[in-house]
Amino acid sequence: MVSADPPQPKEVPSDDKWGENGPHREAKWWYSTFHTVTAMVGAGVLSLPYAMAYLGWVPGTIVMALSWCITLNTMRQMIQLHECVPGVRFDRYYDLGRHAFGPKLGPLIVLPQQFIVQVGCDIVYMVTGGKCLKKFMEIVCTNCTPMRQSYWIGIFGCLHFFLSQLPDFNSISRVSLAAAIMSLSYSTIAWVGSLSHGRAPTVSYAYKKTSGADYMFRVFNALGQITSAYAGHAVVLEIQATIPSTPERPSRIPMWKGAVWAYFINAICYFPVALVGYWAFGQDVADNVLVALERPSWLIAAANLMVVVHVIGSYQVYAMPVFEVLERTMITKFKVPPGLLLRIIVRSAYVALTLFLGVTFPFFGDLLGFFGGFGFATTSYILPSIMWLRIKKPERLSLSWTVNWGCIFVGVFIMLASTIGGLRNIIVDSSTYEFYS
Repeated sequence: MVSADPPQPKEVPSDDKWGENGPHREAKWWYSTFHTVTAMVGAGVLSLPYAMAYLGWVPGTIVMALSWCITLNTMRQMIQLHECVPGVRFDRYYDLGRHAFGPKLGPLIVLPQQFIVQVGCDIVYMVTGGKCLKKFMEIVCTNCTPMRQSYWIGIFGCLHFFLSQLPDFNSISRVSLAAAIMSLSYSTIAWVGSLSHGRAPTVSYAYKKTSGADYMFRVFNALGQITSAYAGHAVVLEIQATIPSTPERPSRIPMWKGAVWAYFINAICYFPVALVGYWAFGQDVADNVLVALERPSWLIAAANLMVVVHVIGSYQVYAMPVFEVLERTMITKFKVPPGLLLRIIVRSAYVALTLFLGVTFPFFGDLLGFFGGFGFATTSYILPSIMWLRIKKPERLSLSWTVNWGCIFVGVFIMLASTIGGLRNIIVDSSTYEFYS
């Protein structure tokens, strides 16, 4: 008698399951590489030398290396947990949370943290894209009539009304690939330009002179800047869900290969920019190292345009899981029929909301520093370790148990520090806020 074929991995069963076929599982391992790079390497890489100016050579390098190692380990654990139940795939972050914490508590714990990262980043990307478009045009067209920053954000946002109609992660793979290439390109421009600039004769690596309290809060912000640079965990399970899986070759194998390459690219973007930028300008480095370079103008213009292309892809990578949640909610809770009309309405409404918030609140970066302390640290450091402990149950005081508890303590400290620093920034900067600037 011929034996039956082994069962294929499937979606996690849930009462909010919708759609006929689930995610399209057609991605190759390198898809996960550039999706992860696009999600992780943001324009914030250009502020890493500024963070180094408050931390110094040794502490700054240690924090960057430690964050890289910890988040690579927690990403590995999430990739392993994607199919921790035989025959089942946890395609979304909160599906894994439901399995770890229970069907009711899981989504309550995971979804708010994930949404803080995804929606918050999309709003910041709206602002970043508009600012870089404005800077690009000011450089290449010195005689053009200046336009308000709000208009440039609006122009950048209009593009996403069209791109948001692409159905899933597979359909944005080319956009994501272009974004990943651009992130590597403008990071290279930043550190090569700093190297060419050379070390200024008056450069100083002494700690900035300020009051003790102010310096402490600035250090907290610097910690938040460095550690929030590793935010790809908020979408890692959704990316892995697009990769096919069989009993002979489970999805964790190609996904881990792609993640390792993504972290390698991450390292060659982050570390040279932070270290070379700090070496060239010392404690006087600007919060955007490209601004410190100033010349040649064509190179700065090109770098700003590369940032625009990158945040276009980053916006879509973070928005895609949000689109799925919103559409599923409309279908399951409000009985709205699935189809093109639902996609157009829901996704256009989301783009309009993030565009409105980005134009209205020019100080959203401070708010993200406050709320991001919860989201970034939780999704990248704390939750993956807690879920590993609850699901895998490693032996007490074993290496796995010790490492995960260490990650939790580090994550909690980062969460508290960045939240306090963000709150202080909001209070200090509140007098200069201008709506619709």
